[in-house]
Amino acid sequence: MPNLSFQYPAWFLILCALLGLGYAMLLYYRDTTFREQAPSLNRWLAVLRWLTITILSALLLSPLLKRIQTETKKPVVVLAQDVSESVGAELQGPALDQYKQNWAGLRDALAEGYDVHELAFGDAVREGIDFRFTDKVTNLSQALQDVYDRYGAQNLGAVILASDGIYNEGSNPAYSGAQIAAPVFTVALGDTTPKKDLLVKRVFHNKIAYLGDRFSVQIDLAALNCAGTQSVLAISKVEGEQTRNLQNFPVSVTGSDFFSTREVLLEADQPGVAQYRVSVAKVPGERSAANNTRDIFIDVLDARQKILLLANSPHPDLAALRQSLEGNKNYQVAVAFVNDPGIDVAKFDFVVLHNLPSGANDIAGILNTLNNKGIPRLFVAGMQTNYNALARAQNLASVQSNAQQSDDVQGKVSPAFAAFTLSPTMTEELPRFNPLTSAFGNFAATPQAQVLLWKRIGKVDTDQPLLAIGETNGIKTGLFLGEGLWKWRLFDYLQHNNHDIFEEIVGKTIQYLSLKEDKRKFRITLDKNIFKENEPVVFGAELYNDSYELTNDPDVAISVRNSQGKEFLYTFNKLSKAYTLHAGILPAGNYTFRATTSFNGQTLTYEGRFSVQPVQLELFETTANHAVLRQLSRQFGGETVYAAGLPGLADKIKTAGAIKPVIYQSTHTHPLINLKWLFLLLAGMLSVEWFLRRYFGAY
Repeated sequence: MPNLSFQYPAWFLILCALLGLGYAMLLYYRDTTFREQAPSLNRWLAVLRWLTITILSALLLSPLLKRIQTETKKPVVVLAQDVSESVGAELQGPALDQYKQNWAGLRDALAEGYDVHELAFGDAVREGIDFRFTDKVTNLSQALQDVYDRYGAQNLGAVILASDGIYNEGSNPAYSGAQIAAPVFTVALGDTTPKKDLLVKRVFHNKIAYLGDRFSVQIDLAALNCAGTQSVLAISKVEGEQTRNLQNFPVSVTGSDFFSTREVLLEADQPGVAQYRVSVAKVPGERSAANNTRDIFIDVLDARQKILLLANSPHPDLAALRQSLEGNKNYQVAVAFVNDPGIDVAKFDFVVLHNLPSGANDIAGILNTLNNKGIPRLFVAGMQTNYNALARAQNLASVQSNAQQSDDVQGKVSPAFAAFTLSPTMTEELPRFNPLTSAFGNFAATPQAQVLLWKRIGKVDTDQPLLAIGETNGIKTGLFLGEGLWKWRLFDYLQHNNHDIFEEIVGKTIQYLSLKEDKRKFRITLDKNIFKENEPVVFGAELYNDSYELTNDPDVAISVRNSQGKEFLYTFNKLSKAYTLHAGILPAGNYTFRATTSFNGQTLTYEGRFSVQPVQLELFETTANHAVLRQLSRQFGGETVYAAGLPGLADKIKTAGAIKPVIYQSTHTHPLINLKWLFLLLAGMLSVEWFLRRYFGAY
């Protein structure tokens, strides 16, 4: 029943009634307007006016109408089913049909008094169960945490979790930290009997290797109940439909619980995603060979930059630079002299020109090749350099020198330099290094130059650049106006027992200059080149106009092709100024793609490749672990049953005294003045009073 309350004392209603009575008496007590009518007319008109004024004044007291609503919510019971491959390997045929009937019977029996929710878990937790058992991993702790996140704030009565107890992602579910305030009943599935099994348990390897490198792969072998058997471990490379054997090793199983580790070296001989297969031969009596093989994928990068140290003549600087650069395995360094036959600078990604151009070699042809190919370069100018030709070859500094005299100079780091970051140690220590030899003359940095080092002659800091970087005709260029870098390398080792400072200044300078900018107007991006088969493949795309501004006006199509030649066609979605494509989950294998779009009358294309790696975790642990389920039930006050006991779980839950419905009461408050019928009542009484007055001859 609704209750009426006021925001002012209730006795104010007496004042409201007296106010209405006074107003009615003032209007009708001695009124002679209706003296020819029956005396009762005045009384009825006074009553109407009294009720109207009383109700209106009572509404000024802000009366509230309170209503209490009661709602009964059933307890929530969660039925969570493990749908990973390891469960499906044991639960098949008639056994699966019977299990599905028992599951449906349990769900229907609980639905009478409980709010039942079904969840499937494995790779992820999702609503609904299809009993297909295709998930590649099992994460029991995540399943419990998800149950808590979804239903922890509700009246959670019980959780029924059906699994074989095998988990290969996440932590032990007993230590998951899920604060479930309800009993957890576990249904033990699978077979706990250890079977005769030889398997490749784990393979450890780097995801990335560089072309030409040799990399290590660690293989863990395990065996159960296979004592005294012999097998062969084989490592092969899968190339399309062909498999090429690389190495074989004999395996002798020496015990019933056997474990062995072997490390092998492989060579990255081709760029791209390389697929290797590690397999161990099946032994007599082994039930299944599904876990005897593992495929691994390694992204072989051809990312090495070819660097040429081209010199006018032999010089110890060349050895210092080469030793510093060869410490970075991304660089392939070659040394040559300008008069060597067969030198082709076009084959290199970066060129260091030491004492070039010189008086005897103006290298005009070499510079033309570098400019035509857009190859970045670093000039190291010394006493053999032709400074007139050097001035024409770059625009970072104006140079005037005949190289007849020299200065001993040190380097001071420019505080305004911002192209890349230098360590505080280098900034502090480099000015103390041995002086280098620099040609005497007039040198001044141009506005296009970013000066990294200024010359210090003696104790005087000059405004002449020692090392500057910038761009010449759109090509990254560096200029070092001195020779004797070998002195810095030796001094660095003498002072610090390492070459860290020297390698930092050389390495970061060449890394910045040799970094290639991607100026393609159409690009496709992938977060990685190797996906797991339970991961979605997501593409991104960018399209730039002539001003290098992002646009996504035209449509972008992409063709994805697997190793068998089957083609998958997609169209990108437009997102803000870019494109995105969720290609979904693809079968394991190697794929190539080709994206196309038409923009400003041009057809732009982008090609690439990626691989989808099979997830084989569920094949390498086939023995059910019911101990985990029993521990879980004890921790949360539940019970463990087997699949045959599934129908009896409904009675166990119904007889549990703690699982009860919850009654919720809520109070709804509404101002009385918002009631429409009250407005109609007041309007009606005023209208009746007005009608009677007019009808009987008054205003």
